[in-house]
Amino acid sequence: MLALQILAVVAGILVVAWVLWSAIRTVVVPRGESVRLSRWIFLVMREVFELVARTARTDESYDRIMARYAPTSLLVMPATWAFLVIGGFVLVFWGSGLTWRDALVTSGSSFTTLGFARPAPAATDVVCFVEAAIGLGLVALLISYLPAIYSSFARREAEVVKLEVRAGSPPSASEFLIRVHRIRGLDYFQSRWEGWEQWFVELEESHASNPALVFFRSPRPKSSWITAAGTVLDTASLILSTVDTGPSPQAQITIRSGYLALRRLAEFFHLPFDPDPAPDAPISIHREEWEALVDQLRDAGVPIKADLDQAWRDYAGWRVNYDTPLLALCALTSAPWAPWSSDRIDHLGPRRAVRLGRTNP
Repeated sequence: MLALQILAVVAGILVVAWVLWSAIRTVVVPRGESVRLSRWIFLVMREVFELVARTARTDESYDRIMARYAPTSLLVMPATWAFLVIGGFVLVFWGSGLTWRDALVTSGSSFTTLGFARPAPAATDVVCFVEAAIGLGLVALLISYLPAIYSSFARREAEVVKLEVRAGSPPSASEFLIRVHRIRGLDYFQSRWEGWEQWFVELEESHASNPALVFFRSPRPKSSWITAAGTVLDTASLILSTVDTGPSPQAQITIRSGYLALRRLAEFFHLPFDPDPAPDAPISIHREEWEALVDQLRDAGVPIKADLDQAWRDYAGWRVNYDTPLLALCALTSAPWAPWSSDRIDHLGPRRAVRLGRTNP
């Protein structure tokens, strides 16, 4: 019996230590770390919400259901921490000589700092104090974590809404180019690339540090941060390759910051991609689709380069850098339909395999 009690105390301490280490890595460490406990929570909740979302009859209903997925999972996470900490201390208290019932009541009372139960063995008073401190610490972590999440979310969505005004809903590179050409002129882009570069930099920093943000959906059903990212990158690629506007070094830098951000997030979620693709490697966009877009731009008065063969090679050479991470993140987040991004995620295989990081690049 004594050996079993000692084993229970050791097991309880290990459970509590594991939870604390997971909480620290999730909330405190200022870099993205793959925390197994958090990953399990989000995967389980994803399966639950996908099951419920199958009953949706419209895209709007599906989006409304999935919009609750990330916030709910975020709240389930500290609840899981609390449950495991209480369970771990139940083992410690039982191993210290309490009955199972008294151990459960004492652990719950200590964690919630209600203080209505006091253990009979005086030696376990210190354990009560430790559990109460852990409970307060986890609450403090959550209080500091949620404002940071929603602050980053607000900054991200401000640019997504601005893009919707110019690129339509759902956004598309063709709509973006045509509308800007008619209203402001294509010189407008020269003053905007630096802002989008900064958006990608902040996106990588905030979403890698707080991975739950990846799954927070936009307030508008047809908008998404990932389809917005794809639209900006495609617009920059078309400006550099197809539209006859002259050189644009800042557009090149924006594309680089964009595909580095998407690759960083894809790497965090174990989504495979080629980190050094060949310029002529296959992409999910077919030349016939690109030529149809070129005709659309030309009909709208957008100047197009004369050598279309070279323009296509240049566009494909830019797109190959972000094609696979873009589609994988669209599948991971179940992004709403948008042209040249979430409309072709079946190119990667089943969505479930993508979410689990089991696709082929």
